Amino acid sequence: VTQTQTQEGVEVMVTHATWRYLHEFFRNRQVFGPYAGVNPFYPEQMVFYVKVANHSGEKLRIDPADFVMIDDRANQYQSQGPDYSTALAEARAPVSTMTRGVLEDARPGYFGVGVPVGKIFGKPQQRFALLSLSGLQAGYLHDGVVYDGLIAFWSPHAQATQVRLRLNNLKTDFSPSEEPGKTLEFVFDFSAARTVTDRSNR
Repeated sequence: VTQTQTQEGVEVMVTHATWRYLHEFFRNRQVFGPYAGVNPFYPEQMVFYVKVANHSGEKLRIDPADFVMIDDRANQYQSQGPDYSTALAEARAPVSTMTRGVLEDARPGYFGVGVPVGKIFGKPQQRFALLSLSGLQAGYLHDGVVYDGLIAFWSPHAQATQVRLRLNNLKTDFSPSEEPGKTLEFVFDFSAARTVTDRSNR
């Protein structure tokens, strides 16, 4: 399910990334190269694909840390960064194969640094690389820029039927001192139904 909203020249498209969607998304070798083939998320997470197109005539700042999901049982969930999913992977593994170290703050991609993620200590860090490369990052979008990525939340309560995704605090209309004169908020409603998962790539 995909929904689109536009405010003040800012267009936001959100898709609920089902398990099948993620499986196909991460198979793209043109995007993910040697890391392609594994969905780095878990069934305990609910994931969304977000695309932001800035046609406002002003620069726009986004921060996924401000985004929240609320289910119809009044539970609120904060967005999860790559480190959270990596920690979940480590907790589920009998022996940890993730050595973040120097890579802990590496965020390659649109707003990050272009380090060779996964090549440290001579062992590919596939899951962390995929999370970092695909995740929606905080930063500025200048006029005319289109930016996309994934955001994840803890899965809603088992008895929840609907969730509301709130993309809060998109800042724009900055003063010379970098104070935002306007903030935007986009709200999207989705079914909380869980999909059948294929865990063969775990």
